Amino acid sequence: MSDQTHKVITVDYKLFRDTAEGEMIETTEGKQPLVFLSGLGQMIPEFENNVTALNAGDTFSFGIKSENAYGTRTEEAVIDLAQDMFMEDGKLVEQVAVGNMLPLQDQHGRVIPGKVLSINETTVTVDVNHPLADQDLHFTGAVVDVREATAEEIDHGHVHGPGGHEH
Repeated sequence: MSDQTHKVITVDYKLFRDTAEGEMIETTEGKQPLVFLSGLGQMIPEFENNVTALNAGDTFSFGIKSENAYGTRTEEAVIDLAQDMFMEDGKLVEQVAVGNMLPLQDQHGRVIPGKVLSINETTVTVDVNHPLADQDLHFTGAVVDVREATAEEIDHGHVHGPGGHEH
């Protein structure tokens, strides 16, 4: 294990398509910074590798190719789900509309966003490819804080306190 394992890292960042000059996809500007626990595979591995060696106050700017970010779009991730899954009081819930993102759950209980492609007679066709699949990414930002994770945080697999969530 490296000395970088199990640190609580707080970063402010901007995420762009392709390069630092590309379209901005998301930012922490004006919001809470991103807080994560390193060494547990919670982040894109290449993102984590680029920031774990940095110290508070350091800035960063790096690109990640799509295959090392959210992967390649696959047709297997376009699935038909029974309309029954989306029924309430005998009709489709209003969130089920072409183009909308729905929070679906996989067999492990993880929430996977799915985009509604079409509503058919008995099924709903949903694309569960990550919205950024096939997309090269570029991150810029700064490390706000780095501290050792507590034994409890490592045991629970998440950050406690400011920026983290309590259970």
